[in-house]
Amino acid sequence: MLFTPTRAYKSILCVTPEILREMGVTALILDIDNTMTTHNDPTPLEGLFDWLDDMRKNNIKMMIVSNNHVPRVTPFAELLGLDFIPEGAKPLPIGYKKAAEKLGVPKSEICTIGDQLFTDILGAKLFGIKSILVPPIEPEKTVFFKIKRAAEKPFLPKKYL
Repeated sequence: MLFTPTRAYKSILCVTPEILREMGVTALILDIDNTMTTHNDPTPLEGLFDWLDDMRKNNIKMMIVSNNHVPRVTPFAELLGLDFIPEGAKPLPIGYKKAAEKLGVPKSEICTIGDQLFTDILGAKLFGIKSILVPPIEPEKTVFFKIKRAAEKPFLPKKYL
């Protein structure tokens, strides 16, 4: 199904290099907002730097694909030391395709991690890569997101690992 992630974890920090090896993943495409930090927050999730270091030590390639604009994505990506694609047009596969080309690994070895079914997970499905859904770090406050989250509810996994 288009809205079903390959896996679902309680946090990006729960995803380990061992899990990725088991999935056949050597590269990650990462979402920013409500996956690695809260909306419009320049501060990464506590523990994210250690998580990134662990991924790098295990030769997991990583980059960001975000629907956000350059002024939001650039400073956050630079802080994390990650390459990025802003204005990724998720769920369209455009941003994922650009990221896959930059990462230089087969699609079968790429997984995205994000918090939204209708952008991150659907985009991964349309591009043909694996996906990991994480719950949002905090509830969004705008009406648009409240409607979007309500629409996602019937499709959410029953359990996060």
